[in-house]
Amino acid sequence: MAVLPIFVAPDPILKKKAQPVETVDQAIVTLLDDMLETMYAAPGIGLAAPQVGVSRRIIVLDIAKADQPRAPMRMVNPEIVWASDERNTYEEGCLSVPEQYAKVVRPKQVRARYRDETGAEREIEADGLLATVIQHEIDHLDGVLFVDHLSSLKKHMILRRLAKARKDAVAS
Repeated sequence: MAVLPIFVAPDPILKKKAQPVETVDQAIVTLLDDMLETMYAAPGIGLAAPQVGVSRRIIVLDIAKADQPRAPMRMVNPEIVWASDERNTYEEGCLSVPEQYAKVVRPKQVRARYRDETGAEREIEADGLLATVIQHEIDHLDGVLFVDHLSSLKKHMILRRLAKARKDAVAS
């Protein structure tokens, strides 16, 4: 397994719609494992393939708390097939928008369909944080960042802070 580089906004790959995976083969399984290792190393609780420079419809996540055993989920070609009308607000962050956070409103519950690492079709009902992470990561597959859910003022403030941090890092 390998830790992959994480692409940071405004990299164009993050705004591109990812392509479906035709077959879950050994290369996809290796990518899933590498993505999990990258996510844990970051550290984060979710990661989408475009964030590591691969424009494919693949996500990984693990919302287990630090004092719990890891509970990784691997999702290939995930899609939301149902979302509740009830909403939840979570403060979201993103490995591709480092050290920036904002409250995002999303459906409280979702049902997602996907293929697992064996290629088997699965469905999961999720609520709370798990539902939020699934939606956040699937957004990445459609070229959407969490800041795209904010008002244009909040979005531009975050993107300016990100650009300033990048400029300061280069200068030092």
